[in-house]
Amino acid sequence: MAIRKWHLKAIVQKCISVFPNPERVNNVFQRHVTQGIELDDDHFGYKIEHARDHISYVRRYLNTEQELEILELGTGWYPIIPISMYLSKVGKVTSIDIQSWLTKESFITALRKFKEWRELDKLSLFLTEIDDSRWSQLMSIEAEPGHFSLEEINEIIGLQTLLLDARDTDLPEDSFDFICSNNTFEHVYPEVLKGILTEFKRLLRPEGLMSHFIDLSDHFAHFDESISIYNFLKYSKKRWRIIDNSIQPQNRLRWKEYLDMYGSVGLPITEEETRKGNLDL
Repeated sequence: MAIRKWHLKAIVQKCISVFPNPERVNNVFQRHVTQGIELDDDHFGYKIEHARDHISYVRRYLNTEQELEILELGTGWYPIIPISMYLSKVGKVTSIDIQSWLTKESFITALRKFKEWRELDKLSLFLTEIDDSRWSQLMSIEAEPGHFSLEEINEIIGLQTLLLDARDTDLPEDSFDFICSNNTFEHVYPEVLKGILTEFKRLLRPEGLMSHFIDLSDHFAHFDESISIYNFLKYSKKRWRIIDNSIQPQNRLRWKEYLDMYGSVGLPITEEETRKGNLDL
């Protein structure tokens, strides 16, 4: 059997997973080999689309006369959601992760992509209510980044980043109006995800809302076009444990399993949207 690109990536990530500080080693691998964390137009596009949809749900279901307290699961490298919430005057974001990826450099990279898309008249297709004074504030940071530290930039947009276990945040009960995530759930194993949802239920205010986007596809297919987005489903649990890795784990849960998990922790579902895949892929 011929070795495919995804086989090589799986082997490399499996090897990296046994290194000390494997996430940092993988960060170097992605940045310099696969370019998997570059903020290109495709990457920014799906992130800003998520921001648009989160904001749409907020406007539809919550009272937005006052700015909200927002919790984001998965800070990542580029604060697209927090910047969008700031520009749209939706609320202040507390973003939690188990690794620290956000840097001043990556923040400025994100600002420059916002600027580029606005100059191309593309940003308004996603963010329809940008506050001019807040935009000017961000552009002053983008123009002279040396005058600001990352901490100062975060404070300006109301972003607080925390490194903690989302199953046990030690944050006050009923402290958030809106909780969101972006293609994060699929990387969390079921027993851990159930604990996270239980904690989110505790943190969410009685009239609050959650919005989570989940990518159900085989992520190796993003790297290797020779396989389908369903490729990982053909492997047994035992075989998949050998292939899977702690760097970018994939739980392979299907949509109904997420719905069942919501039900098991007592979380009601107000609205759901699925995008059907192509079975011919």
